[in-house]
Amino acid sequence: MAKNKNQARPGGPGHGPGRGHGYQRPQNLRGTVGKLLAYIGRYKAALIVVAVCLVLSSVGSVAGSYFLKPALNHIVAGDFKGLFWMLVAMGGVFLVSAGCSYAYSRIMVRISQRTVATLRQDLFNKLQSLPLRYFDTHQSGDLMSRFTNDMDTVSDMISNSFASVVSNLLTFVCTVVMLVYLNWALTLITFVFLGLMLLVVKSVGGRSRTSFQQQQAALGSLNGYIEEMIEGQKVIKVFHHEQKTLDEFSARNSAYRDAAAMAQTYAGAMMPAMGNLSRINYAVTCCVGGLLSISGVFDIGSLGAYLLYVKQVSQPVGQISQQVNTLLAAVAGAERIFAVMDADPETDDGTATLVRVLKDGDTLTETDRRTGHWAWKKPDGSLTELRGDVRFEHVDFGYDPEKTVLHDVSLFAEPGQKIAFVGSTGAGKTTITNLINRFYDIQSGVITYDGIDVRDIRKDSLRRSLGIVLQDTHLFTGTIADNIRYGKLDATDEEVRAAARLANADTFIRHLPQGYDTVITGDGGSLSQGERQLLAIARAAVSDPPVLILDEATAMLDPVGRRETVDTIRTLNEKYGITVILITHHMDEAAQAQRLIVMAGGHIIDDGPPTEVFQHVDTLRSAGLAVPETVGLLYELKKEGLPVPLDAIRDEDCAAVLAGLLQ
Repeated sequence: MAKNKNQARPGGPGHGPGRGHGYQRPQNLRGTVGKLLAYIGRYKAALIVVAVCLVLSSVGSVAGSYFLKPALNHIVAGDFKGLFWMLVAMGGVFLVSAGCSYAYSRIMVRISQRTVATLRQDLFNKLQSLPLRYFDTHQSGDLMSRFTNDMDTVSDMISNSFASVVSNLLTFVCTVVMLVYLNWALTLITFVFLGLMLLVVKSVGGRSRTSFQQQQAALGSLNGYIEEMIEGQKVIKVFHHEQKTLDEFSARNSAYRDAAAMAQTYAGAMMPAMGNLSRINYAVTCCVGGLLSISGVFDIGSLGAYLLYVKQVSQPVGQISQQVNTLLAAVAGAERIFAVMDADPETDDGTATLVRVLKDGDTLTETDRRTGHWAWKKPDGSLTELRGDVRFEHVDFGYDPEKTVLHDVSLFAEPGQKIAFVGSTGAGKTTITNLINRFYDIQSGVITYDGIDVRDIRKDSLRRSLGIVLQDTHLFTGTIADNIRYGKLDATDEEVRAAARLANADTFIRHLPQGYDTVITGDGGSLSQGERQLLAIARAAVSDPPVLILDEATAMLDPVGRRETVDTIRTLNEKYGITVILITHHMDEAAQAQRLIVMAGGHIIDDGPPTEVFQHVDTLRSAGLAVPETVGLLYELKKEGLPVPLDAIRDEDCAAVLAGLLQ
């Protein structure tokens, strides 16, 4: 049974980026910042240069303003030569400050891009190591948002916000020092207004942060809905739900508009409030400073320099307040990234590995050469031939440990055997295949592969030995040959073509514009469903697996494509001795298997040759299955009291039985 993945995913349907989370305040600020600093700290030499440049830039910008004091005093004294050199010195300091600002900005951009590239690589690597269960409980769009939205905020913080906050903080401290140095009494007035500014930042900034969180949540909901509707356009048009879709979009769009308007209102109010307080502070300081100058406490140069610093002191406060939301959003984004990276990876306690062997009678010898023979190598060095013998013994399993899906399942698939699983949707058929390749681990019982517990086999070796064809075929952007070679990355061109011929795909491939070099995009949207499925079979066949699992591989095919696929499966089984595990709803396909396993509610309710199983018509119908038309006809005749067998599965056998009745 295919697990209903949607029921386990939080946040409802849809896969929109950031759907349902927004940018919340970070839950572990210290821990997340520590992890970020560990990444940034890899560039210690560059950071030292940045630190030096930040100090020189901030000190230079503040020190440059101090030259206004002697410059004004030179003007009052009529010393224009001294004024000239003061202006030169002022220009030199500002030039150095500007050069340092440019330098640390460029360096921080490089650090940011390298850090984010490393972080993105680590995140992608982590995703490859996570168990399939993790993806069952996390939306794909939400995971994508970690690579896009969250990475962008982190990049912006490192390249801009972080250095800006440090620079403004240094500038503020240096400016306050200069204010106290010039006149400590007058500085008290400035401190009063700075206190008022901090109250504004706390009040308006808090409301702004909450509003931005609501805005991001509304944006995530809107993006998720747009993605969901784009993916479901066919369904929308089939059921004429365009207007309903428009109404829902309008509601979500309005919610985002209102949230964005409120967020921007608070954000827009910050700077005017800070600016007006700064102007009032400047005006009051001018008046008081002018009185002090008249009284002889201040000279003109000191007053001019002080007023310039008063004008500058509020700017860092305003800049820092503007960066608070950006910093919090970035840390929250980083926290979401690290939440994935801290997730428990897929564990693998297996020790047996798959190796190539030379086979001489019953003697196996490990080799690096291609021999067509494989074996399981145990830690003690012993070799067990890979044959494709799969057995379940009293297996219980549930995707949720508290909800059992399979109940005491016991079955076997001998080497070279073709078995078919049938049952209604939700019976547990697909779950069987998920357990063979250890996408999930069982709660009790044992599954063996060639007599070895699958838990004792390394997962990469186990999965390499299995060929799997799913109902939902996924093709990758690239050539036809590349997609087939995905089943065996080192396959030669001849092996690729041989696999295609085996899968009956060679004919249509050769009719493509560039044959095997034809590039496909968009999950192979230019190909028919049947052609895509044949490529999937070729991809599985190129690895030459001893066991081939087909999960509803013909469900989406037309009668011609289904017949070709069935013939391919028969060839793989009968000619090449591959063990075939077939999951199907088509009873005529199941009838061609050597064994037929009927499942219902996670239980095996019948198991045996198709000729025997099909005689249990009532059992099959109770499981929601339709028997082959030939069997159904003979069953109705038998109910009428006619002596007819129920094992005449093939049309010709049924015809012979009917002909016998007429004689």
